[in-house]
Amino acid sequence: MAPRAVWSGAITFGLVTIPVGLYTATEDHTIHFHQYVRGTSDRVRVQRVSERTGDPVPNEDIVKGREVDGEIVVVEPDELREIAPGRSRAIDVVEFVDLAEIDPVYFDRTYWVAPSDERYTHSYGLLCRALAQSGRVGIATVTMHGREHLTALRADGDVLVLQTLFWADEVRDPAEQLDSLPVHEEPRRQELEMAVDLVAAMTTTWKPDQYHDTYTERVEQLIADKREGREVVPAQAPEEATEVSDLLEALRRSVEAAGDHGPSNGGRGSGGGRGGGGGEDDRRDVGASGPGEERRDDAEDLAELSKAELLQRARELDISGRSKMNRDELAGAVAEAGSPARAS
Repeated sequence: MAPRAVWSGAITFGLVTIPVGLYTATEDHTIHFHQYVRGTSDRVRVQRVSERTGDPVPNEDIVKGREVDGEIVVVEPDELREIAPGRSRAIDVVEFVDLAEIDPVYFDRTYWVAPSDERYTHSYGLLCRALAQSGRVGIATVTMHGREHLTALRADGDVLVLQTLFWADEVRDPAEQLDSLPVHEEPRRQELEMAVDLVAAMTTTWKPDQYHDTYTERVEQLIADKREGREVVPAQAPEEATEVSDLLEALRRSVEAAGDHGPSNGGRGSGGGRGGGGGEDDRRDVGASGPGEERRDDAEDLAELSKAELLQRARELDISGRSKMNRDELAGAVAEAGSPARAS
């Protein structure tokens, strides 16, 4: 069965109109439970009942209303649709902004946008290409599911994406929600450098398919274990908070661990670390060879190092901008900073 558009209308920007449909881009894979009376197989169901009589009320007899100064004002569904007949069928782009300017806290739901008529694929593709090339998103309003939404229209490859945004007055102020705002003490320089290096050592390319919902897997395992009468194994408790006095050492060990197990490790075996072949003692002996051989050995030595170890070298050589470099850039910068010409 082909997917159905959850909304049909048109994108309008300037004097250009493109008929499109919206399709849900995400799905919920959470395990949903029914409710039962304990000790029985009797389902517990929620019914809409009259507050006064307690009798069930059919859907066709239910209307919307709001109490204003003690008076109930009833609003029919048709009346809501009639107050915005044109806007409910248009994604009305009012301006374009840089995507990076939108705080992620404003993003809500995501929809794929597709042309609803093959005659308009050219104009659809033109808008998609223009947004991709400019790096901007269109800010638009659209009425959908009984309410007006602020949205961001952007390009994702060859497809347009519409993301609903929260209105400014829907985003809560942390100063009003938290008991008190965190007061940050000025960190020690060594702590901050080590923390930045840890972030750099753990930085990799975003690959969403390498993550999965482990909690849902645990719920499925719980159901299977209970059904088969097996013992339920509880999850491990979270780690205790790191004491401030242990922070620097914890950061140091974390950087080393990221180097040993991180994605930039390059498949090194257990002997490829600082204590194995090509370790500190071997590196100090390269002066016994000729200049060309020394540079070749040094290049081979850098190829053996993890990103975390290269960061350590870069810190010792005081290479600026090291935290923003990838592994290859770090290796090049360390090699250049440590070359005889540079050293002299």
